[in-house]
Amino acid sequence: MEIRPVVPDDAEAVSALRRATFSYSVMSPASTRHLIEVHSPAEKFLGLVAISGRDLVAWGATGLNTWTSEEGQAGISIYVHPEHRRQGIADALAKPLHDHLAEIGAVRARAFAEPGGVEFAKRFGYDGTRQMHYSGVDPRVLPERPPTPEGIELVTMDTLDARQAYTADAVATLDEPSDSPADAIDYDDWVREVWESPALDKSLGVAAMAGDEVAAFSAIETDGDRAWSAMTGSIPAYRGRGLAKLVKWEALRRCADAGIVGAFTSNDDENGPMLAVNNWLGYRRVQTQTGLLRTL
Repeated sequence: MEIRPVVPDDAEAVSALRRATFSYSVMSPASTRHLIEVHSPAEKFLGLVAISGRDLVAWGATGLNTWTSEEGQAGISIYVHPEHRRQGIADALAKPLHDHLAEIGAVRARAFAEPGGVEFAKRFGYDGTRQMHYSGVDPRVLPERPPTPEGIELVTMDTLDARQAYTADAVATLDEPSDSPADAIDYDDWVREVWESPALDKSLGVAAMAGDEVAAFSAIETDGDRAWSAMTGSIPAYRGRGLAKLVKWEALRRCADAGIVGAFTSNDDENGPMLAVNNWLGYRRVQTQTGLLRTL
């Protein structure tokens, strides 16, 4: 087995690995290449892969969280193909990743693990802090369309300019449950990493407009016949009007019209309003991951 830095040409194999490991996760080869290539220098990203024979069988990555005002916060991810587990591959990835965290000045690392990986994370000093629920729905089977409130117009996200979308995303994300607040999202980094990502299908994403202001939105990423709800949010001044339900319903309808047969999303266990919206839309839980933290 060989551990080496990830390169852009690994994108197709990493995408296939992710699909084999997390069937509910949606990341096309093009968006995986974007993930490998596009990072803020301040993130100090390190990506590694494990090669067994001619096969890419595992992924590991870490870097600083540059979207929070809390200094030294970092993320780390490791996943191994189901057919290559219990061979020491995750351990072989964990050491260089944690060495890198020490080198870049991280003070706390965050990871997510499926039930089978929680004990592995705890061996490295991680403790569980929250739960993230993953669920899926067939967008061809939806409840009745919610009404559009007076003064609201629905548009697709490809009609927005980047600044409009960024402002809505940055404001809505402030209320996302998390161990660190997403309160320092740089506009230029957001454009490169999110708005310009090939994963984002702006023709399927939907925004509810109140004049020139985005009141709510639902962003969609795609991979073939599958879709991922990257973010659904409402601006605080427009909450309580059913807009999150409306824009997500409309985005899912557009997904169905585009040939999508499976749509997936994730929600923190503390995000009761969004969990209620997804339950109404017909989402059914397929997995729960544990969020874990380690002080370095």
